[in-house]
Amino acid sequence: QVQLVESGGGLVQAGGSLRLSCAASGRSFSSYAMGWFRQAPGKEREFVAQISGSGGRTYYTDSVKGRFTISRDKAKNTVYLQMNSLKPEDTAVYYCAAGRSTGSRRANEYDYWGQGTQVTVSS
Repeated sequence: QVQLVESGGGLVQAGGSLRLSCAASGRSFSSYAMGWFRQAPGKEREFVAQISGSGGRTYYTDSVKGRFTISRDKAKNTVYLQMNSLKPEDTAVYYCAAGRSTGSRRANEYDYWGQGTQVTVSS
């Protein structure tokens, strides 16, 4: 069993930065690939980024490449999403998720989810 708690969301102007954190409980944290997804009002939940269990592989959706960076700290059981050069279209609720499939971009392949944190980017 893994429990996930996101934090770090907020309101920021376009061009600004935020760092999201996802604190995980459970001794098997390093065995899970960790992903970030987002969902804007009226839209489906979409993949943003994933980091493998070892931390050696990362994956990003095209719209955030070069702006967002996913990382994990095994000692702290925490995953981060550093978001730079934010745009109004990045506005969404951001969710952290844990799954067994490295490289997966499909929400239904993740086993555990956090409650989400709101990110709002003003123009």
